[in-house]
Amino acid sequence: MQRATVEVYEQRADEWVERRRGSSAGAATGFAEAVRARGATPVVDLGCGPGWHTAELGPGTVALDAAWAMVRRVRDLAPGALPVKADLEALPFRRNAVGAAWARNSYVHLPRARMPLALADLHRATAVGAPVELRVLGGDLELGPLLDDDFEGRSFSLWPEEELVDVVVGAGFDVEDVERQGDGPHVAFRLRLVRARSLADTVGPDVSILVCGLNPSLYAADAGIGFARPGNRFWPAALRAGIASRDRDPTHALVHHGTAMTDLVKRATRTAAELAADEYRDGLARVERMAGRVRPRLVCFVGLSGWRAAVDRNATAGLQDGRLAGAPVYVMPSTSGLNTHATLDELTRHLETAAGLAARRSGTDMACSAGHG
Repeated sequence: MQRATVEVYEQRADEWVERRRGSSAGAATGFAEAVRARGATPVVDLGCGPGWHTAELGPGTVALDAAWAMVRRVRDLAPGALPVKADLEALPFRRNAVGAAWARNSYVHLPRARMPLALADLHRATAVGAPVELRVLGGDLELGPLLDDDFEGRSFSLWPEEELVDVVVGAGFDVEDVERQGDGPHVAFRLRLVRARSLADTVGPDVSILVCGLNPSLYAADAGIGFARPGNRFWPAALRAGIASRDRDPTHALVHHGTAMTDLVKRATRTAAELAADEYRDGLARVERMAGRVRPRLVCFVGLSGWRAAVDRNATAGLQDGRLAGAPVYVMPSTSGLNTHATLDELTRHLETAAGLAARRSGTDMACSAGHG
């Protein structure tokens, strides 16, 4: 999280508690009742503040906040809580450890560009089927101050509804309900989510190549890594082509190489034959909206079947005529071990070609920027 915002909470915690006391009393009660009915444990209060909602969520709730001044107050209001000082972008939980998660106005302090990766970490930490409630502010702002904020120095991100839902779905959550709260400049969205058996997108700022698989296998969804099966040649080819330098580590590939990853269809299946035609169309529209947000230099579809089903049934491997949100599209053969027609050398050459096209486009963009400086 942004350090300056955390510092406001550190320095003005007493004032915050006094002025906000009781302002959202009872907000977590319904969620807590639903969680208890399911027997989901442990529950995590993400961005717990002084513990107002932690107390409503019940004994044994893990109360997490980035500001120590807030964390140390939690047990005054929720004696049975387990306070933790940690960052929303680096949750200190093992994979699938969290049974339910509540986050009220905490993810609002993250840049929108970093939200997909933060929610991917939440997906990693939560168990399949875990209920999640997320409240964020509506609007259109990429991490800036609010004009009427009475605690100066904080920064917020405001979200258009469609973009927010896209990011949440991309992070591997099923959306059960979106409730619009308030009106005018004070709109918020309360999302009721369920952690799906799926893969979270690995997407952030400054994307070079957006790699798009068809849909996750159950094996990949459970591993939390695209193309995870040992017989799949994607990662060996990616390492050879230089678009990754750590095996089966999509976050490292994003941070160090600008290689982002998503799927045309988010639903995990045993085989692609289980997918319906409308899932391809809806998935392509989502990927195109994503490309419009993150502006990759190139989109690379791994596997001809998805592109053929969604766009051009006669497509062949290579650079395509169409674009997605202005980004060129490259389609390559499936890297599955079942695709015996494509060798590792051939798959590597495809990724090298895609990387070269992305690099040339980056050079063109830089030249254009310099020419208009």
